[in-house]
Amino acid sequence: MHHGYISCACAAPALRVADCAYNAAETVKWLEEAHAQGVQLLVFPELGLTGYTCGELFLQKALLDGAMDALMTVKEATEGKSMVVFVGLPVQWNHKLYNCAAVLHDGSILGLVPKTHLPNYGEFYEQRWFTPATEDLCVTLDLGGEAVLLMPNQIFPCLNVPELVLGCELCEDLWAPNPPSVQQALDGATVIVNLSASNEVVGKDSYRRDLVKNQSARLSCAYLYCSCGDGESTTDLVFSGHQLLCEDGTLLAERRDRTPGMVKTEIDVHKLDGERRRRNTFPAQAVRKGESAAFYLEEWETVLTRFVDPMPFVPADTAARDGRCEDILSLQAAGLRKRIEHAHAKTCVVGLSGGLDSTLALLVTVRAMDSLGRDRKDILAVTMPCFGTTSRTKDNATKMAELLGVSFLTVPIGAAVEQHFKDIGLPEDDRSVTYENGQARERTQVLMDLANRQGGMVIGTGDLSELALGWATYNGDHMSMYGVNGSVPKTLVRHIVRYVADHSDKDLAAVLLDILDTPVSPELLPPEDGEIAQKTEDLVGPYELHDFFLYQIVRFAFPPAKVYRLARYAWQGRYDDETILKWLKTFYRRFFQQQFKRSCLPDGPKVGSVSLSPRGDWRMPSDACATLWLNELENL
Repeated sequence: MHHGYISCACAAPALRVADCAYNAAETVKWLEEAHAQGVQLLVFPELGLTGYTCGELFLQKALLDGAMDALMTVKEATEGKSMVVFVGLPVQWNHKLYNCAAVLHDGSILGLVPKTHLPNYGEFYEQRWFTPATEDLCVTLDLGGEAVLLMPNQIFPCLNVPELVLGCELCEDLWAPNPPSVQQALDGATVIVNLSASNEVVGKDSYRRDLVKNQSARLSCAYLYCSCGDGESTTDLVFSGHQLLCEDGTLLAERRDRTPGMVKTEIDVHKLDGERRRRNTFPAQAVRKGESAAFYLEEWETVLTRFVDPMPFVPADTAARDGRCEDILSLQAAGLRKRIEHAHAKTCVVGLSGGLDSTLALLVTVRAMDSLGRDRKDILAVTMPCFGTTSRTKDNATKMAELLGVSFLTVPIGAAVEQHFKDIGLPEDDRSVTYENGQARERTQVLMDLANRQGGMVIGTGDLSELALGWATYNGDHMSMYGVNGSVPKTLVRHIVRYVADHSDKDLAAVLLDILDTPVSPELLPPEDGEIAQKTEDLVGPYELHDFFLYQIVRFAFPPAKVYRLARYAWQGRYDDETILKWLKTFYRRFFQQQFKRSCLPDGPKVGSVSLSPRGDWRMPSDACATLWLNELENL
């Protein structure tokens, strides 16, 4: 429950058609197992206390009485347990029969939610026995001496976790044009459960999976879908026990097995609450239309078992990763192409260092020029060796420009920088930030003046990770006419360059692979024995960690303690707690201090869900204080 994580599960017990006592015992068995595993929200299948395939037996009073006895058995089993349990059974009222979900908590029945949309086509004949719930259905039943509301679209709020509000629908309700879960979400439900009895035919599992995922995405909710399996009659149908647990369009856990079993994960209600705040198209309602009993959950720290991706920007699957790399290259090139056309640029000037970012910028510029049908010689790649330049990076820049067929120019800037240092009185042995930034600004001046002279535009090379950390020289490499890499994180830059290498001839691939093998460095301090002396990740920390922090902080607005917890979980075995905390503090400190650089970024295309453009995704004052965030980290 800590940090908004709720342990939840879907269980499909063994079942005997119309044997309510047996079904109750099996339900209690899985209820006890779930409780032992710390589950706080448990969902069972539709009509699970009787069996979905009872047919005409649903009209037998013996079955209906047996179902109610079974409900009391399960209810008693929940006593003293801090969990909410959904079970399915038929409920009669006013000469009618309703297909219901009973909501149980700590020995009480919080409510009965009847099914709204009853199928009566193909192999399903529910309308033969059951009555669909209508909007005006709202009655109180006496169940075992307890007053229980029978009403559709009820929602069940948690008193001590206000972000946790439960809604419920049953099977066909999800397939309807206007599912009840829509109204429940509008009324505040963040978690929708579905008690189902969906049969299997070829291809239906993928359709069902997409339906559940999409509904969770559309409603910015968690959606727990539990269908029946082993024990239902196979006279005409086979049921597979398909169980799906989704969160905002992401499938967290799944089980598809006719044998009895349970699937468990954790949902993040704080994340869902944040997503609804962020998406202001999600409407707010002043009055909830359907509310029932609230409940209280005992607070404890939920053990995480769900997957937390340590590389959230980089798909683990090779095909998906290649597809993302191609999509990003296409978006970058499309944005640059439009800008070249609009500016009537005669040339594109790229500062080529032999590092990853400038390599990607040049590859994107080549693709944009090719799409315009223009000569690659209209691209001017410029290398500007100075005090920290190594032969390795200079040679790679030269070879790459030659192999790509672009114009190439070498402009040594050492003498100009030395003269500038004399002009401002910088001592010769000074290796301060002025020494470094002076070189970066001189390079930008050269690029800008070359672009002016040739009627062109300077293409920016800085990436998203550098912008987050402020690892750029203000009015140096920070500035350009169009920044193609501005929303591409460093971890993904590497894979895009590798993707291009994998699809290039052997000569270009060899150069690109050597660039990938080169330590990330601004090369602003003199080399040591001909090798790069200044390694960025030694100074600001591993980019893979910073990209993880960036994603959790900007995409989901998670607080520092939660980011730290997720990082420890995702990177366990790779980084120790002390290292993670050290670089997380560095990230927050630099992120706040360096906002002024992001407040005046050049234009550039957004390619993913995280961007720091001051005109779009990230509008933050440059003088905001990091005190709250850093204090939380200090108190961990």
